[in-house]
Amino acid sequence: MQRSKQQALMFLLGAVLVGGVLGFSAERVINKKPPRVGARVQMYDDIGIAEAQRAKLDSVLDETNCKTADIMRGIRPSLDSVRGEGLKNFLGMLTAEQRSAYEARDHRMKAHMDSLQKDRDAKWAKDHPGSERPRCAGHTGQNTQAGKQAVPATPERRPGGPLFY
Repeated sequence: MQRSKQQALMFLLGAVLVGGVLGFSAERVINKKPPRVGARVQMYDDIGIAEAQRAKLDSVLDETNCKTADIMRGIRPSLDSVRGEGLKNFLGMLTAEQRSAYEARDHRMKAHMDSLQKDRDAKWAKDHPGSERPRCAGHTGQNTQAGKQAVPATPERRPGGPLFY
C-alpha cells in the first residue's frame, strides 16, 4: 500500500512539473514581445510628435549629430591616445590567461558590433530602396570651431567599456 502511494505521489509531482514547463513555454510563445522600437521613434511616440514633424526633427537631430561628430574628429586622436595608454596599463596588469580571455572577448565584441552595423545598414537599404544612406551630408569635414581640417575618425574602435572603446 505504501509503494502505491509513493507511485501516485511521484506521478502527481511529475504531472505538475510537466504542466508548469508546458504552461511557461506556451505563455512565452503566445505572448511574444513586440520588436524593440528605436530610441528616437520611442521618444517621438512618448511626447506626441506628429508624422509631419518627424522628418524635420530627424533633420535637426541628424545635423546636430554630424556637427558633434565633426568636433569629436578633432579631439579623437587625443582621446584615443589616452584610452590606448589606459589599455596598455590595464593589459600590463593581467596574467597571460586573463589577457587571452580579454582578447577573445574583444574579438567577440568587435564581431557583434560589426554585425549590428550590418543589420542597421541592411534595414536602411530595405526601408529606402535605391537610395544611399546619408552620412552627414553637406559637411565639408571642417571642424568649424577650430577652423582646421578634421582628423578622420579612427576606423577601429575598441569595445569593452568606457575606458577602452
